[in-house]
Amino acid sequence: MDFDLHQQAVEGHDDGLRAALAGAGLPVDDLADAGRSFYRFSRDGETVGFGGLELYGEAALLRSIVVLSDRRGFGFGHAITSGLLDQAHRKGAGAAYLLTESAAPFFLSLGFRPVAREEAPAEIRMTRQAASLCPASAALMVRSLPA
Repeated sequence: MDFDLHQQAVEGHDDGLRAALAGAGLPVDDLADAGRSFYRFSRDGETVGFGGLELYGEAALLRSIVVLSDRRGFGFGHAITSGLLDQAHRKGAGAAYLLTESAAPFFLSLGFRPVAREEAPAEIRMTRQAASLCPASAALMVRSLPA
């Protein structure tokens, strides 16, 4: 499904963002660190989820993608990810990376592919997400963005 979601920037200390991520078992320790952009995604005035982005030159790290539990199964995850990819592309990224422990099949369906951590740019490998917050068992995935 294709949704036209409203995307609104939120601060890392936003209670809704923190609650949604904590409820999904996603990291919240670095949300207020510099260099992170987070967004609330809503449809018809109702929040459906959140997502975040860190930019490192031509590489972007998608992170904190979560759909609220009562909104899952309707295609909002696809729409949120697409919105973040568009944002990364508009800001000059040529590739988007992400780390996931449980959603690899979902991201494969969106054109991401697994990549060995050592193949990622140093800026991605040195993020708090890659270096300490996500376990070594988390899959690193990448997708090229249109030129």
